[in-house]
Amino acid sequence: MFIEIRELGLHPIDFEEEFAPGAIDFGTELEQRSPIKTSGRAQLVEEHHGKSLSIKDIRLNGKLATTIAVPCARCLELVQLDVKRDFDLLYRPQGSDAGEEESAVPSAESEVSYYQGAGLQLEDALREQVLLEVPLKAICRDDCKGLCPHCGKNLNVEQCSCGTQPNDPRWTALQEIRSKLQGER
Repeated sequence: MFIEIRELGLHPIDFEEEFAPGAIDFGTELEQRSPIKTSGRAQLVEEHHGKSLSIKDIRLNGKLATTIAVPCARCLELVQLDVKRDFDLLYRPQGSDAGEEESAVPSAESEVSYYQGAGLQLEDALREQVLLEVPLKAICRDDCKGLCPHCGKNLNVEQCSCGTQPNDPRWTALQEIRSKLQGER
């Protein structure tokens, strides 16, 4: 859904949309399992900078809900997550801040994004909001054993026959010290 500045100048736009899995590209690390249901309102916010400069911002208020799946950080099995999020976003025209001196960004402006051209694609805003809900490391369960570092088997499903002793020759010196200490007891 394209939200046009020209139409927002006439009246706010209320939206209630549903995006089927695959309609929005989330990349290869995330799988959308249920439709994204979203509703809200888009409106024009005019910012006056000085006597003659007026910047037309787009404000998006709404909520979304969907179900996604991401790989477990330990065993790579898919972890299903319910995403429910309210959002209040402000989009400024790209380049409107150009030429201003670098300064500390006030906290109110740290939430500002940018749009380009005649408006904003709602799908782009939704993609960003869903990705913000994805944890850095999702774990399928607290006691997940992960993958064997040698053979790659999922240790939650089956035990592997790999030895527990490290094969790395850098550990040899420590193994010798351990053997000597155990022999002295």
